[in-house]
Amino acid sequence: MTAQTDQTAVEPSPDAPADPAAPRPAPPDLGDRLRQQVILSEFGVEALRGTDVDHLLQRAAELCAQGMGAEFCKALEYRRGEDTLLVRAGVGWGPEVIGQARVGADLASPAGFALKTGRPVISNHLAEETRFRTPQLMAEYGIRRAINVLIENRDGAFGVLEVDDTREGMFEESDIAFMQGFANLLGGAIERQRTESLLRAALARQDLLAREMSHRVKNSLAIVASLLALQARAAEAEPAVQTALSDARSRVEAIAGVHDQLWRQGDKTGDGEGEGVPGELDLAPFLEKLVANLDSGAPGQSLTCTAAAQRISADRAIPIGLLVNELVTNALKYAYPPETHPDGGAIRVRAERELDTLVVEVADDGVGLPADFEIGRSSKSLGMRVVGSLTRQLGGTLTVPRTGQGACFRLEVPLAG
Repeated sequence: MTAQTDQTAVEPSPDAPADPAAPRPAPPDLGDRLRQQVILSEFGVEALRGTDVDHLLQRAAELCAQGMGAEFCKALEYRRGEDTLLVRAGVGWGPEVIGQARVGADLASPAGFALKTGRPVISNHLAEETRFRTPQLMAEYGIRRAINVLIENRDGAFGVLEVDDTREGMFEESDIAFMQGFANLLGGAIERQRTESLLRAALARQDLLAREMSHRVKNSLAIVASLLALQARAAEAEPAVQTALSDARSRVEAIAGVHDQLWRQGDKTGDGEGEGVPGELDLAPFLEKLVANLDSGAPGQSLTCTAAAQRISADRAIPIGLLVNELVTNALKYAYPPETHPDGGAIRVRAERELDTLVVEVADDGVGLPADFEIGRSSKSLGMRVVGSLTRQLGGTLTVPRTGQGACFRLEVPLAG
């Protein structure tokens, strides 16, 4: 019996050639080694980009067999609970083998020895082997020679990559480097995908918790808004107090609307497909619902909202919602005085992205702004002081373009960064 092995893997059998003058195997062909390096590089790119373990295992088996000029190759996954190796992917094997066949993972099988010791194994004469038994699967397919290397990563041993052939020939120790390259790339890719899977699961749980929290906050704020409404009705003899409580309720409802959208659309992107980012929402349905709620409380007025889909964080959505709420409420109060506009009028909300800037406009066709109108700290109006504060919080700019008739407020918020 003659069995070539890696010196670090398995001790040579007693009848291995011992005569220094005995013929030595021919040196590996340089062209073959260069071809193997090209194949290995090709697989390296796939391993970095791949997202499916089964596909990568199959590609590794195909390319490894091609590079070795072998008939068979298989990737075996170690099943710890069974202490067996499952044929997860391969070439040359029948459909009854892939995903079904198992071989022993004990030290008496070549693949098991490579798995348990971490050392590559070469057996060029399986029929004459005294170190290992020949697995039944390999005997059925008439396999004469095999070479095994370990697939591992920081999580431990994943399994074994094995090349087999029914033809006479010799696997050399130099073949180990080629196969180990595949095994190392597979181990790294499997570890990366497992880590990414754990991260996705953690993010999904975080998203679930965030949406649950937003749902509870929304319900709590709805209770606060209801209490303010009750208090306002109880203060009917004091119109100023009633107005202040009504305004406060409107602001609370605007914040509740953000949390309602975070809960309802927190797992969708702006176009309604795929996974979103926790803590983000699509501004369009949020503003549309906000304006619809304001419209329901303003009979005789015509409120419309035109908003393009745009994902933004809740930290930005809340001040934008409050700002729009203030501006629309202000227009409802002052744009169309009953004495000059008994039938009310139109109030329009528009939101869209212009390059790296989010533009939000609230416009009407009413009586326009007073000559001494101011935005910011010096304004006499609490609502306008709130608007100025929210604009600064957003890092944006608020202007009042002169459109001839009515009033127009234009908010510009940078989206970059």
